[in-house]
Amino acid sequence: MIAELRRRAYLSAMQVASWLPRVELPFAAPSRPELLQPAEPDVPVAVEPVAAPVSEAASPSRPEPRAERPKIEVPRPGITARSVKVDAVDEVAPPVVTKPVVAPPPRFALQLLRAGDCALLVELPTGEPLQGRDPAYLLLKDLLRAAGLPDSPQLVGEPVRWPLLARGSMDQGPQVALDYVQSFIAARLEEQPPCSCLWLVGLPAIRFAGDADAEAYNREMQIDELGAAWALPGLELLMDEPERKAELWQAMRRVRQRWLAGP
Repeated sequence: MIAELRRRAYLSAMQVASWLPRVELPFAAPSRPELLQPAEPDVPVAVEPVAAPVSEAASPSRPEPRAERPKIEVPRPGITARSVKVDAVDEVAPPVVTKPVVAPPPRFALQLLRAGDCALLVELPTGEPLQGRDPAYLLLKDLLRAAGLPDSPQLVGEPVRWPLLARGSMDQGPQVALDYVQSFIAARLEEQPPCSCLWLVGLPAIRFAGDADAEAYNREMQIDELGAAWALPGLELLMDEPERKAELWQAMRRVRQRWLAGP
């Protein structure tokens, strides 16, 4: 019995919960069958262990297996269980702030002319005023003669070049350009005798004076505060694509009655 108690003391000091001798030990208690079964993998247990009965724990004849320590979750400072458990449904993504898309300022140059009872807003492809020997200016003179108007138009004001400012934060987008060109034409026409029709020669003139596009070529339109207008392809486009002239002459026969009849 003394040898058995000593072995138990040695095993407890070495933290050995169960063991199996190779030979039968004198005065040793018989081994329990459950100790001969292979050990199961450790599974964390979050519940309090159940204490063994007093009679079984106090019995010196049976070796008592070492109780497994329960794992205790220690809360960290400043973190609660409610804050740790996050529901994916409750997560709200921060709002995406999109910057407004600012259209780049258009680039064009327009010249306002006067020929008889008509005013002409002509696109300047190079940005410079038309010269007497320019092919584009010679074509414009042919158009005026075919329309029954003086072939030496007079300049009205300075050319309108857009954008107005090379730098700065002022809005110079398409809508601002449209308002500016229409206001410029209205102010210049008030200084002139009444005109029967406003020619819009070139896509920039049609877009930023008539608020239309290329589908308005050779058509008449009515513009608020500017009156009747006629949209024509640009002089450069007519020279590059001569086949457009046939449709232009046909449209001119219909429109020319407006200014030939007088204001």
